[in-house]
Order: sequence, then structure tokens, then C-alpha cells
Amino acid sequence: MTEPIEQTASIQSHGKWADIWAQFRHHKGALFGGVLFILIVAIVMLGPLFWHLEANTIDIRARNQGASWAHPLGTDQLGRDTFARLIAGGQTSISVGLTAMILSLFLGSFIGVLAGFYKRLDGLLMRMTDMFLSLPLLPLLLVMMLLFRDLLSQSFGPERGMFILIVFAIGITSWMPTARIVRADVLAIKEREFILAARSVGLGDAALILRHILPNVFSPIMVSATLGIANAIITESALSFLGLGFPPDFPTWGRLLNDGVEYLQLYPGRAIWPGLAISLTVLSVNYLGDGLRDALDPRSRER
Repeated sequence: MTEPIEQTASIQSHGKWADIWAQFRHHKGALFGGVLFILIVAIVMLGPLFWHLEANTIDIRARNQGASWAHPLGTDQLGRDTFARLIAGGQTSISVGLTAMILSLFLGSFIGVLAGFYKRLDGLLMRMTDMFLSLPLLPLLLVMMLLFRDLLSQSFGPERGMFILIVFAIGITSWMPTARIVRADVLAIKEREFILAARSVGLGDAALILRHILPNVFSPIMVSATLGIANAIITESALSFLGLGFPPDFPTWGRLLNDGVEYLQLYPGRAIWPGLAISLTVLSVNYLGDGLRDALDPRSRER
């Protein structure tokens, strides 16, 4: 009896995603954002295959140079190639953004599904969500950095320890909006006819959530994912800019921006390039999320 229900749901799902793609293609900002984000990720991840200068290679004779064929974006006060450091910094910043976003989405989706599906847990989980929302974000992150930085650096090494700490800190302080959105959708979906039909054939709670609830709340989760990447990149950049992120010899876009501020009047490019990289990445992700929100909104598709 469940086969006709699943076949009908599969056909409806295929048609839904075709409508979503058709709507997304007509959103010029979203297409621009998607292409720009893919381009930035490709340059950052594939750049070392084509650009063989190391990010931390010191060449005192080439220090403080302007743009040239050898160094398209110039060099810093130690002769390190700015373009190579931007690529290395982008790898760290984007990796932090993606990993922290995954952790945030997992926590938010898990708590949102539990709160929406089980009425007895709703009040407790939502009050916990409200409590986390009331906490001041930046002071909390600064305290976590100061408390756990040395411990994790000793256990996993300076770079890996800081990566774990920053991802964990951003992830556990940014899941709340996702939890609220997912809970609201679950509350509406669990009263739908196909959920009642699935219950009538004896489907358990776990199977209902995995096979019917989660696929139908995937749309808001995708939108939260795009916004979560941008938020994580900005947060990591802010921590690095304040000197509480990765070690000084480990480039990130925030660390490069911090280093460039000191030479802003003499060599403005050192602050402009990492700032531009952060801005373009966040802008592209926000445009992408805006397009997904419009495409995944049934009322937008009807219009």
C-alpha cells in the first residue's frame, strides 16, 4: 500500500524541483551569485595547482612590491606573495564557513524537528533556543577563544586546534534561526494528509521523520545553509581581525585584513584585496540564498 504513495510523492518531488530550477534561472542575482561563488571556490581550491608560489615563502628582496607579472597583487613587508596568501586564506575561511554551516544546520534541524514533532519537547527546546538567542554573540565567542584556545592547540596543534575551536564556536552559536524555521514547517507538515496516511499503515516516528518530514523541510534548510556560510565567514574573519583566530603565520582573509590595516596608508592594497574577497564571497552567497528563497517559496512560483 505504501508503494503508490511513494511513487506519487516521487513524481510530485520531481515536478517540484523542476519548477524550482525554472524559477531560480529567472533570478539574475541568484545566477550571478552562484557563478561568482563557484568561481571564487574554484580559484581558492584549484589555485595551488596553477600558482606555485607558497603563501609563507619569505623573500626580503621582493618586499613591499606593487603589482607585477611575478606578483599580480604585490608582496607584503616580508616579500610574501599576496595572491598566494589570498588563496591560502580563502581555503581556510571557506572551509571554516562550510564546516561551521554543516554543524549549525545539523543542530538546528535536529532541535527543530524534535520540537515540532514531539509536543512534549516543544516548550523545553524552544525556551532553550530563546536563551541562546539572548546571549551576546561576540563576547561569548571571545570568551570561548580565550578559554579553550591553549587547550585545543596543545591537543591538536595550533592550526587544527583553532580550526576545531572556531568551527565549534560558530556552529553552536548560530543554529537557532534554523531550529525556529524547521520547527514551524514541521508543525504544519505533520498534520498533512500524506503523514496521516503513512501513520495509518504503521510507519514509526523515526521512519516518518526520515522519509517524509525531513525531505519536506529541506527547502528552508537549503536557504539557511547559504546564509549560514556567509555568517560563518564573517564571524571567522572578525575573530581573525581581532587577533583571536588562527596563528599569525597561518593566513586567513580576516588575518590578512588585520595585517593590512597597519600599512593602509602606504600600501592600501593589502587591506583592500582580502576585504574585497570577503565582500564578494558574502555578497555571492547572499544573492544565492535570496534566489533560493524566492524559488523555494510556492507563492513565488505561482506568480
